Amino acid sequence: MKNLNQVHLNGLRAVEAVARLGSLQAAAEELGVSIGAVSQQVIKTEQQLGRPLFERTSRGMVPVETATDVLARLSDGFRHLSGALALARRSDDSLLTISVAPVFAARWLVHRIAAFSERFPEIGLRIDANDRLTDAIQTDLDLRIRVGRGHWPGFKAELILEQRIAPLCTPAMAATLAKPSDILDLPKVIDGRAMFTWDVWLSAVGLAGAEIRARHTFSEASLCLDAAIAGQGVMLAWQTIASHQLQHGQLVAPFGPAVKTGFGHYFVTAENARRSDKVEKFKRWLKREIEEDMERLAKAAPVFA
Repeated sequence: MKNLNQVHLNGLRAVEAVARLGSLQAAAEELGVSIGAVSQQVIKTEQQLGRPLFERTSRGMVPVETATDVLARLSDGFRHLSGALALARRSDDSLLTISVAPVFAARWLVHRIAAFSERFPEIGLRIDANDRLTDAIQTDLDLRIRVGRGHWPGFKAELILEQRIAPLCTPAMAATLAKPSDILDLPKVIDGRAMFTWDVWLSAVGLAGAEIRARHTFSEASLCLDAAIAGQGVMLAWQTIASHQLQHGQLVAPFGPAVKTGFGHYFVTAENARRSDKVEKFKRWLKREIEEDMERLAKAAPVFA
């Protein structure tokens, strides 16, 4: 193999992106360059290394067997490099960067950020609204809030709130209901990406296996909530997504019980993350806010009590 001083970083970046994404086009889109530029960088890097790295097939760029370990270590190297650069850019301890699922950010957290700023004016918040669980080595994130079962390799998880679900609809729709089985006659708005199904709740009220009539299916829970508010149908919702609407009477929970799904909201941090005062302040504040909000929710919607 040739002298590594002859191998250029841009070429290695192109090789890593192609290996991870599986095509020149996807790598070009991520790197913000043309497909031709990526192709030339890959060819040049193979020449500099003195060995082929990919097989050009109809399925895309497939790593040759003898290069898989090299490419895997290259990906690890770039993740470490990205983490080091992110750490170097961090200016001080006054900015708290949190990654939060978009629906939790939009439907619950955004209503309460001002309260956190009033309580801790010295801490600025940066909210990264996404539900991906990025590599634990990504050090520009101080804290993640995720929904799941609490087991993510490479991460520590701390339970915030067990997820419980119940049907929600407008007060006008609820007025037509006398018993839980009446819900079967109403159209449903379905979250196509939900971790649970209607049968979780139907089983709890003795209606396991009952047919569900869907009016609309969405790929985003927040859209389901908007559809339910607009009277399009009944939504199977959990505490935090609909707390604001239940407390303000836009939606009601006509029947209980609110059933546990086996999932929960969790604080998620890297296993080797150092203790941070700003993170601990935010965690204590958010837990207190959740507790107080659930108390108010229980008064507005007793099924969640």
